Amino acid sequence: MSVIGSGNLRKMRSELHDEVQYFMPFYDGLIWKENVHMNPLIGKEISLDFEQQINCVVSGKSIKKAYGEGMSYEEFMKSPLASPSIIRPELSRIHEGIALRDEAWEREHHLQPHFTYLSLTSTVKVGVTRSTQIPTRWIDQGAVQGIILAETPYRQLAGLIEVELKAYVSDKTNWRNMLKNEYDKSLSLLEKKDEMLDLLPEAFHEFISDDDSVLEIRYPVLEYPNKVSSIKLDKQQRITGQLRGIKGQYLIFDSGVINIRSHAGYKVNLSLSE
Repeated sequence: MSVIGSGNLRKMRSELHDEVQYFMPFYDGLIWKENVHMNPLIGKEISLDFEQQINCVVSGKSIKKAYGEGMSYEEFMKSPLASPSIIRPELSRIHEGIALRDEAWEREHHLQPHFTYLSLTSTVKVGVTRSTQIPTRWIDQGAVQGIILAETPYRQLAGLIEVELKAYVSDKTNWRNMLKNEYDKSLSLLEKKDEMLDLLPEAFHEFISDDDSVLEIRYPVLEYPNKVSSIKLDKQQRITGQLRGIKGQYLIFDSGVINIRSHAGYKVNLSLSE
């Protein structure tokens, strides 16, 4: 085995091509070191070795346990990256001049155009993201299709539209079915968009997007697993085996799957069998 990447993990970066291209970033605490192109490793024997060290992705401090996506408990409780309005966009109030945690950060990230969208993961899902995060958001969740439903000038408004539609479609992904590539292939997101718009209160109609294009997303997977077994570095400090594919933020091994995003801040060595 030869080490081809080492440092603290962050979520994988992606580029949309005929097939999604993935890059694994490695950091030295808070300082970016390198990206490793993961697609060429598919079909090869690789290993991830946990170095028994986690560094908070906000402060860089060494921590024993990570909260959220790689934060210390202190940062999880005060950082805008873990604000309640991240998970529930309808709670954002920065457009009223009211910050939940960090006014400057919330003005930069929440007081800007947002999309309410539909995506096809394990089923049709409704969600919210900044307009600059399409298609990254869809790729991160493992969606095979995505369509924009509404465009709003700030985050809370997109969240209110999402709340209306959650009565009819899920806002969650069944990650096991997503990784098995199980979904209703007869579903039409465009038809689902039309259906949702008929159910949307008139007060939101001015924000409906005229963009009816459906984005198709293909992932670099040699073979989808019949049974999904999750691997966590806290319990299994060395993951080794053939990399069978990548979807969402998951590496799919012949021995199980690991969510890289949920291991942000973990210090690891990535090695390739020679």
